[in-house]
Amino acid sequence: MAMIRSFAIISLGCPKNTVDSEILKGGLLQAGLEYKDDPQKADAVIVNTCGFIRPAKEESIETILDTLKLKKDGTRKVVVMGCLSQRYFKQIQTAIPEIDGLFGIDSQAEVIKFLTGKESACPDLETGRRLLTPRHYAYLKIAEGCDNSCSFCAIPLIRGRQRSRPIDSLLREAEFLANQGVKELILIAQDTTRYGSDLAGKITLTTLLNELLSARLFPWLRLMYANPDFWHNDLNEVLTRFPEFCPYIDIPVQHASPRILKMMKRGANPTRIKKTLQSIRRHRPGVALRTSIMVGFPAENEADFEELLNFVEEIRFERLGVFTYSAEEDTDAAKLPDDVPAEEKERRREILTQIQWNIAQAFASSKIGQQVTVLIEEQIGSAYLARSVWDAPEIDCTVKVESSKYLTIGDFYNVTVTGVEDLDLVATANP
Repeated sequence: MAMIRSFAIISLGCPKNTVDSEILKGGLLQAGLEYKDDPQKADAVIVNTCGFIRPAKEESIETILDTLKLKKDGTRKVVVMGCLSQRYFKQIQTAIPEIDGLFGIDSQAEVIKFLTGKESACPDLETGRRLLTPRHYAYLKIAEGCDNSCSFCAIPLIRGRQRSRPIDSLLREAEFLANQGVKELILIAQDTTRYGSDLAGKITLTTLLNELLSARLFPWLRLMYANPDFWHNDLNEVLTRFPEFCPYIDIPVQHASPRILKMMKRGANPTRIKKTLQSIRRHRPGVALRTSIMVGFPAENEADFEELLNFVEEIRFERLGVFTYSAEEDTDAAKLPDDVPAEEKERRREILTQIQWNIAQAFASSKIGQQVTVLIEEQIGSAYLARSVWDAPEIDCTVKVESSKYLTIGDFYNVTVTGVEDLDLVATANP
């Protein structure tokens, strides 16, 4: 095999995949390879794939095929790993034989050996990761796998049962990240609210949050992927007690029809979900609630959809993502007739998107004239792109900041909101 001196990583899918890619980056750097931001300049390109839903699979396949074209331009090796290859290993191996190395999940050590020829243990999460995100924020993966049985989801088939990490390991990693200059720590897992349920003793997400927040390592700590079925009141108390706990909760509800929720094998009914969300808002006024909604699930009729619309209009989520149902092989939902036509799924998605647009625009407009703290992400011309406490990286809105003075990327600043562009805030940096 030709000498591999440099590598690039294309990491697709969710932040959990990003963390996996960062472990691999750290391992390859330790093995002596040089990291390149531009895949065209690397001797080897690793594509870390996503296999969650159909659009993600299609994006992964397209990215693999596009990356293989680089071999004609000098890229010596193309390696594919991650969820898609874990689930469809033989099919990919047969369909795309041009791939030089094909691996599944948790295969960082194998990839390192393949590219370097060295028997190398994968670096640990506590000190071995090398960030792919900007240095001012990082993800902390607190658990792997999932014990839920949502009928539409293939993640347990790909990632296995939940495996929570010990608190002491997570604290050491958090300290390492803080020492690297991280200002915002974002907790992730397939279901963060079930953290600790597989550990000995009475370890819960509340236990972990209390430990992390008491350490005062980060100005912002953000929680993602919180299942409303397992949100308990003690989490509200933590949200109330610590100002560093961002007033932003990502809490996917998926639907609001009792019948559809039952078919989805989601535990909570709409009344209970509503009480949970209202309780969060009562304990932390000004909190931004982000959710995910699925439309077009098998047997979803117009009455079910109306229940969903009414629920969204009543709760008024500050942030909401909506996607259409697609059957995933070997899931329970895939056994049901996919009887909602594609055009009807899209119609429902568009209706819900428009309703949410109006809600989010009203939320943004309510901030005009207020002073808010923002985290500067990048400079664009004479202005800066930032995020507020109500926005997670890459998926939510931004704040365009005008300033007569230089602002440092990755630092916090107080700004005054002066307007709204689409759903994004426009602000002026305070003197």
